[in-house]
Amino acid sequence: MPGHSNSLTRLRIALTVFFALDGFVFAGWVVRIPSIKAQTGASASALGLALLGVSAGAVVTMTLTGRLCRRFGNHRVTVVCAVLLSLSVALPPLTHSALALGLVLLLFGAAYGGINVAFNSAAVELVAALRRPVMPSFHAAFSLGGMVGAGLGGLVAGVLSPTRHLLLLTLVGLVVTAAAGPTLLRHEPPAPPERELPAEDAPRRLDRRTRGLVIVFGVIAGCTAYGEGALADWGALHLEQDLNASAGAAAAGYSCFALAMTVGRLTGTTLLERLGRTRTVVAGGTTAAAGMLLGSLAPSLWAALLGYAITGIGLANLFPVAVERAGALAGPGGVATASTLGYGGMLLGPPAIGFMADWFTLPVALTSVAVLAAVAAVVGALVGVATRRAAGG
Repeated sequence: MPGHSNSLTRLRIALTVFFALDGFVFAGWVVRIPSIKAQTGASASALGLALLGVSAGAVVTMTLTGRLCRRFGNHRVTVVCAVLLSLSVALPPLTHSALALGLVLLLFGAAYGGINVAFNSAAVELVAALRRPVMPSFHAAFSLGGMVGAGLGGLVAGVLSPTRHLLLLTLVGLVVTAAAGPTLLRHEPPAPPERELPAEDAPRRLDRRTRGLVIVFGVIAGCTAYGEGALADWGALHLEQDLNASAGAAAAGYSCFALAMTVGRLTGTTLLERLGRTRTVVAGGTTAAAGMLLGSLAPSLWAALLGYAITGIGLANLFPVAVERAGALAGPGGVATASTLGYGGMLLGPPAIGFMADWFTLPVALTSVAVLAAVAAVVGALVGVATRRAAGG
């Protein structure tokens, strides 16, 4: 038993490192979007279509990655995708047109989507083996990595070119993978204990109602991912373009958002224990909606940064809760469905905001994040009411 416990601890640490690496690399890329936009000479809508490559590559590869995980194991696929992610992040600064940028972002997005499916699947197995609701802690590591990546990106934005900066991310990614990867490769995924869940949490067959609930949780995840993707792809540009922030200050916007998400997710287990899933989703969606209205419409940099932080607090636990509930209802298939719908939100976000920015303004376009956060809160409340009625009936 002690040996088994130590093995699970090592696996948890290694998986946490890969979650953090994913956030670090992704944030390092997004803070250089304004510079690469200028380099390619793309309009807002053209940039939105190019950024679609990240989400398109991610969503398209998710089903394939699930098959690869079943055949080769979650751990091996995680390591391979980490290598691909680290290599592909160096490609965007080498492009000089929106079309070329979109094509290389397809590869980057494929690696990003692949590693997310692989390490989330591995985390689900580990959570079951540990019998503890630690899923928010893994997502906290992603947010922490994003905060550090954005913060360092802001510091070096005025010193290093995008090419050198993202090449350094490649080197960091490969070194971290070489250090943490062997732990995953040496250990087989843990065999979860027999489920001892109450009947309402573990339906015996995947009936129409269960499938519907899985899709609903996927919608909540999608609303959350839309907001995360919007702030990642457009948050810095809004601060720089509309509020005349410097490149470093603009990068701080995503850093504030990521820090707030980290804090929210580190306290996520406690919050869930005290409020329950329904109230956590409703409160989070409402908070995010208010924060994003401030972040997108505020006339000053500091007010916008505060809005970004409030949005991060609100969105922090929506995605982990949605994926966990889908998994509890329908097992790995539920996780895959909710994750795919979730990242579909990122697929919709970049082009939608780009076109809305051309039709209206970027601040107005970013208010769509507030609208979808409010939708997540309403959907979460309705699911809670329906669940209570079903339990009472």
